[in-house]
Amino acid sequence: MGNKGEGLSERFLNYAVRIVLFVERLEKSFVGRHIGGQLFRAGTSAGSNCEEACGAESRPDFVHKLGVVLKELREARFWLRLIQGSKLLPENDPGLLDILQETEELAKITAKSIITARQNKNKQRAS
Repeated sequence: MGNKGEGLSERFLNYAVRIVLFVERLEKSFVGRHIGGQLFRAGTSAGSNCEEACGAESRPDFVHKLGVVLKELREARFWLRLIQGSKLLPENDPGLLDILQETEELAKITAKSIITARQNKNKQRAS
């Protein structure tokens, strides 16, 4: 993935750090712990799966692993929206809005990477 991939890896690492710090802000109630645990797992695994994709053994393996990244980001988005909707934090909480935006951006980047990898695969077959 070259320099672009290194930047994306760093962005996923920063995202995971932000998820960790965000989860720490949630109440330690039953609901807060449950949602926090789910968000923690999905949000931090997106980056580790991105790293796995960088070491993929083939293009199909790369696409598959990026698919897992996208799945985890979508799950993280769900938990963040649940936090927002259930008012576990104020609806306009800057940290919540910021991390939701980053989740959306990383999901769009990942989805586009999947599309590009699939298109490149099809171009190779046509050659």
